[in-house]
Amino acid sequence: MKVILISLDTLRASRLGSYGYGKPTSPHLDRIAAQGALFERAYAADIPTEVAHTGIFTGKVGLTTGVVSHGSELTHLPKSTAWLPTLLRSAGFTTGAVDNLYQLKEWFARGYRYYINSVGGARAIDGKTINGLALPWLEEHKDESFFLFLHYWDTHTPYLPPQSHISRFYEAGRDPFDPANTSMERAYNHLAYPFFKHHHYDLIGEVTDSDYYDALYDAEIRYLDDRLKELDDHLEALGIRDDTLLVLFGDHGESLTEHDIYWDHCGLYEPTVHVPVIMRWPGRIPEGRRIPGFVQQVDLLPTLLEAIRKEAPEGIDTAKLADPSGLDGKSLWPAIGGAADGTHDTLYMSECAWQAARAIRTERYKLIRTYDAGLFRRPPRELYDLANDPAETVNLADAQPELADRLERQLDEWVCRKLDGRPDPLKRQLEEAGLPFRRRIEHILQGVGMNWEDWQRDPRRERFDSAAARKAGSS
Repeated sequence: MKVILISLDTLRASRLGSYGYGKPTSPHLDRIAAQGALFERAYAADIPTEVAHTGIFTGKVGLTTGVVSHGSELTHLPKSTAWLPTLLRSAGFTTGAVDNLYQLKEWFARGYRYYINSVGGARAIDGKTINGLALPWLEEHKDESFFLFLHYWDTHTPYLPPQSHISRFYEAGRDPFDPANTSMERAYNHLAYPFFKHHHYDLIGEVTDSDYYDALYDAEIRYLDDRLKELDDHLEALGIRDDTLLVLFGDHGESLTEHDIYWDHCGLYEPTVHVPVIMRWPGRIPEGRRIPGFVQQVDLLPTLLEAIRKEAPEGIDTAKLADPSGLDGKSLWPAIGGAADGTHDTLYMSECAWQAARAIRTERYKLIRTYDAGLFRRPPRELYDLANDPAETVNLADAQPELADRLERQLDEWVCRKLDGRPDPLKRQLEEAGLPFRRRIEHILQGVGMNWEDWQRDPRRERFDSAAARKAGSS
């Protein structure tokens, strides 16, 4: 038995053809979805990258593991916490990864017999690099029971797809540098500009048309799709495609100017928390299965363990693959088999990087409670009727206070149950260290002789750039 778990970093579901997008971003991903199961409403429990992947490999949300913040020095995952690659290696699987999450936290390398660190420069961890490392590994281990984790970063900034891919998504003859176009001004004059200056803007040039950035994102998806086809073709050539359980997921999505977020992944809004999850296992998963109900990424761990226990491959000690205690995730197999629509009736979500917030999402409504807005202007509570306002543009918190109160109480009760008397790690982060990414901005501003308060009052690109030029000239 072979298991390949693929993280498609920063890939939002609504930008794929199989999730309803009209542009040709994902022909091969769509083909994989048609050959297996697609989860129409899959959600991240915690964002961004560090906390999302911690949840996937533990089957537990951040409030259970204590890992709720991205880039914080306060967080630690005890080695006693059950970890998917460790479980599989102890049971007899050959475990491998082509990944660079070890650069974030040491626990991401746990359990692997072969950990191939893909870290590099701006374009050195693109899909071509990942495949260049993964395909030979597959050839070497094709006759073994293995678990391979692959982490593709192509749809993460900086968006630097090949020029041939851009032309598919940006109108011929249109000038992305037209000085008469002012659609980039809000992005350039946002509080986050100093942090994003290099990767978002300097590497791409003086773009004036915000639609060009959206086209670059689409082009990156298509480039990623091509790399996934290369991987799939290699499985076919090795004769192991039909024996491979292939699982693809987005760790979080991406906001493309929605909610004052410019090509980044913060905010518990649909563009960032609604992610693709697709599974294919020929002969075991029905073709063309679409699961309509709520599921979350933490469901993947119990799903994989159940699949392996049922398959019982030779040489694998399935007794070591019992579900760990305290899981938040639930097996997806009842939904795949048609006995359920999903795994959750209500979803709970959290973030702590650019801003700190929690959310509850029901079938119809979403309530977001913001604890620290960081670089953004957010009300303490946001309530959206997703049935009538799927883009989350009309905040109903003041108009329907009783509903907002009820949902907030439900959210607070869930947090209390998860903590079970333990201190809240999100509040600890804010009280002891503050928002991790705001601290980075403050550090950058200090480097050019500016302070946070002044920048908040007047966040203009020209002001920051001129300060940086003066600093460079005096050094």
